[in-house]
Amino acid sequence: MDYKKFSEISPCDYAGTLKRENFMDAGIKELWSNIPRISGPAFTVNMVAGENLALHRAIYEAPVGSIIVAQSNTMDYAVIGGNVATIAYNRGIVGFVIDGVVRDIAEIREKRIPMFGRGVLAMPGTKKQAVPVNTPIIAGGINVNPGDIIVADEEGIAVIPKEKAEEIYQECKEKVKKESALSFEEWANRHKKNIDSFYE
Repeated sequence: MDYKKFSEISPCDYAGTLKRENFMDAGIKELWSNIPRISGPAFTVNMVAGENLALHRAIYEAPVGSIIVAQSNTMDYAVIGGNVATIAYNRGIVGFVIDGVVRDIAEIREKRIPMFGRGVLAMPGTKKQAVPVNTPIIAGGINVNPGDIIVADEEGIAVIPKEKAEEIYQECKEKVKKESALSFEEWANRHKKNIDSFYE
């Protein structure tokens, strides 16, 4: 599957087809300005709170083109920094969505590695317990399964169920095409008529 094509459509446009439970909460956002929109299959990590071993393992196991999505289970320790992000990016990982905090954001920003998360904290976690990676997780308050398609930009993070991904993409693409054919004036007139209909 061509995973890059999913980034042709913004999370806002996917919102017309997907449900609320397909969007991470507003607390997870871009961690540097003017971040590019990214898309790709989720390679998931459910971490032991206070540790980063599982995520560091994931950067070597995730296939090229993946987005690593992590349930960190803590806000007290950063789970990834500049060196690890760079290794992953050089291996072909598209970016990261972290339900937690990260460090070395200046380095990550300088290298333009797409990084979404809840914030930045200098203190790193430890490495003690080896746990399986690429298992179902909860990130941003919603379920994320391995292989679900992630679309992330400054507007938010959409999680498209892998079994319906192609169908949803085609439906959204057609909707965007129809809307783009409308002029702003046509859209505005239609909008006013719709609003007025509720007050007649």
